[in-house]
Amino acid sequence: ASQEELKAAYRRLCMLYHPDKHRDPELKSQAERLFNLVHQAYEVLSDPQTRAIYDIYGRRGLEMEGWEVVERRRTPAEIREEFERLQREREERRLQQRTNPKGTISVGIDATDLFDRYDEEYEDVQGSSFPQIEINKMHISQSIEAPLTSTDTAILSGNLSTQNGNGGGSINLALRRVTSAKGWGELEFGAGDLQGPLFGLKIFRNLTSRCFITTNCALQFSSRGVRPGLTTVLARNLDRNTMGYIQWRWGIQSAMNTSIVRDTKTSHFTVALQLGIPHSFMMVSYQHKFQDEDQTRVKGSLKAGFFGTIVEYGAERKISRHSVLGATVSVGVPQGVSLKIKLNRASQTYFFPVHLTDQLLPSAVFYATVGPLVIYVAMHRLIIKPYLRAQKERELEKQRESTASDILQKKQEAEAAVRLMQESVRRIIEAEEARMGLIVVNAWYGKFVNDNSRKNEKVKVIDVTVPLQCLVKDSKLILTEASKAGLPGFYDPCVGEEKSLKVLYQFRGVLHQVMSADNEALRIPKQ
Repeated sequence: ASQEELKAAYRRLCMLYHPDKHRDPELKSQAERLFNLVHQAYEVLSDPQTRAIYDIYGRRGLEMEGWEVVERRRTPAEIREEFERLQREREERRLQQRTNPKGTISVGIDATDLFDRYDEEYEDVQGSSFPQIEINKMHISQSIEAPLTSTDTAILSGNLSTQNGNGGGSINLALRRVTSAKGWGELEFGAGDLQGPLFGLKIFRNLTSRCFITTNCALQFSSRGVRPGLTTVLARNLDRNTMGYIQWRWGIQSAMNTSIVRDTKTSHFTVALQLGIPHSFMMVSYQHKFQDEDQTRVKGSLKAGFFGTIVEYGAERKISRHSVLGATVSVGVPQGVSLKIKLNRASQTYFFPVHLTDQLLPSAVFYATVGPLVIYVAMHRLIIKPYLRAQKERELEKQRESTASDILQKKQEAEAAVRLMQESVRRIIEAEEARMGLIVVNAWYGKFVNDNSRKNEKVKVIDVTVPLQCLVKDSKLILTEASKAGLPGFYDPCVGEEKSLKVLYQFRGVLHQVMSADNEALRIPKQ
């Protein structure tokens, strides 16, 4: 707000709350308290130094004895510079404390006995009436990052794998340095019980604002000798939402790969072609992103090559603030039918590939598709939804308890302000009626329940007809992009919940109705 706008608002509120304008002793006392609050606010906001302090630190900065944060004599620009410096120091400390742990746990399950069962093999085996489901492979990987400076990072990673009783593991250390705004380099050292030492170098570089290149070269030492490898990826922005990639891999499993990826707000599309040894293939995949609260995504892909043909389809959905659950059905020749279940929890991934059959059996495809859907719906209604509802209620209750005294004070101030506004509102309405201008017939602020799925929830609104009419000037009502709970005569009737403002108003003798979100700007009458 400019100084002129501040002065105009200050004058208007002074006229509204001036104690001399009210004869009733109770109203006079309430007016005096609100008048003092307005005067304090204007004193802070009209002084450039105190306003800069308040903008950055809030009331805490103004109330500090001697104001230890920064000298008051400094200019607003110097205060902001000091704040930005302190903020950078805090960011660096936070960066040094952050390790960014990432992990994956994969458990492969062999459930082919459910569908590929041959009864004659089990006739003489006791307890053979139950199909055998066994874990045939596992993989665990974990990595952490340790920022050394603002440009240098150490990355430590390790993994363990086992399949049908045989397994191994490895550990890797990478040192990454950001050389400039255009690129970085990384040195990698590794060792494992199945493979010998590994030395690698990775370089990333922005060639232009729309094009970058990544090169990764490695030397793998083993009992058979040294095996070199080189991978280069060239990428370019084809348009705002589309990337094109060309990859060349030489060494172990040499190949050339070209892909185009288009990612928009509602969809993700990929087409790729690879020519190489031992695998050459073509792949097309599409993912549709629903714009709902749970961020539901439905996907499908087709992959065909020398190894056969695979069709995959599935979906994923957010089940809590930090968790995403997904399921994919894979049908291929000669791979058979598999169900892949994946849970992402923050930076951890849990993956469960379940191999159902080596053949293309309609029954396996049906159960792999319908089974997860039925289980998810049952879990969502019986476990996930009640748990999230209870968690939200606990958080809201905690928030209400911590702000109860403050909200009570705000409520008393709002009620006092409404009583003090009555005379001014009467004059405003008379003036607006004379020119057939803007008259607020009814206005409510708080939580509205319009959705049938939320019909059991309680409506929590307060009447704000008088405060809104008091804000009308020259047949206009203008509210900026800020929470309306801070307006004169308003308070928060439902802490932590979604709020709206509903206004029924008359303009030029015609009734209109408008609904506005809490932080949404509002201008009436509508142009």
